[in-house]
Amino acid sequence: MNSANPGKPKRYVIITPVRDEARYIEETVKSVAQQTIVPLQWVIVDDGSTDGTGEIVEQLSKQWPWITLLHRDNRGYRDADTGAIGAFVAGCRSLHCTDWEFLVNLDGDITLEPDYFERCFEEFDQDPSLGIGGGSVYYFNGAEALEVESCAEFHVRGATKIYRRACWDTIGGQAEVPGWDTLDEVKAHMAGWRVRSFPHVMALHRRPTGQAGGGWRDSVKNGRADYFLGYHPVFMLVKCMRRVFIKPYILNGVGHLCGFLGGYLRRRPQVADQAVISYVRRQQLRRLLFLESTWK
Repeated sequence: MNSANPGKPKRYVIITPVRDEARYIEETVKSVAQQTIVPLQWVIVDDGSTDGTGEIVEQLSKQWPWITLLHRDNRGYRDADTGAIGAFVAGCRSLHCTDWEFLVNLDGDITLEPDYFERCFEEFDQDPSLGIGGGSVYYFNGAEALEVESCAEFHVRGATKIYRRACWDTIGGQAEVPGWDTLDEVKAHMAGWRVRSFPHVMALHRRPTGQAGGGWRDSVKNGRADYFLGYHPVFMLVKCMRRVFIKPYILNGVGHLCGFLGGYLRRRPQVADQAVISYVRRQQLRRLLFLESTWK
């Protein structure tokens, strides 16, 4: 596992899937343009927007030539399971810059402090085993106070996820599947890489995670993703019981369980790699038994 040269500006690229983000995308673009280290290339994938998002990005790309706009056809609906990751993969395929050190998945409703990426890369410099990292995601609650989105120690929010090149190559890139933002981390852990968020580095989410499709739909979607990844049923039951007490109360846990059980009832496919399912379940059982595990 090789560490990038800590004394040299980092070479990084960004992929941003967007669908109907006209309200937020300009702020996101400006916050990246103001970074102390700007990207080599930023591919913004317009995944069938109907609110003028693509037109806004096209105008902004004239000011910052390292922004590339990629249009995808409108499928007619927001695909909560694989729409965003499909757009992300399409963006990766369109990259003309190939000698990057870090690849960033960034949502189109995130704004960043000017030294966001500089501080994130410092974390990678300090830990050569860190394969996936990113800042902690904050949002304004109803009282207009900043609040952090809860996140497990081993997880990085998909809204702002940074991959080290060596780790990305090891895990084989991203798969267009439900639960993609956990599957990548599981593969990274299995290969010996570390994954973690940086609590002192803030990314501001203008719209809390899951709000675009509604709390219930987001909970069901997450349950489907957990089924796909082969979560242990006992661990899942405990997880859903805990989520009953997380907003939206009751619905969060019930929706999650419905999505999970629906996978069994509809006999949906699960991740094809049995080693991934075995690893996930082993770590989850160790967590339930208060043993050392990555599932914290």
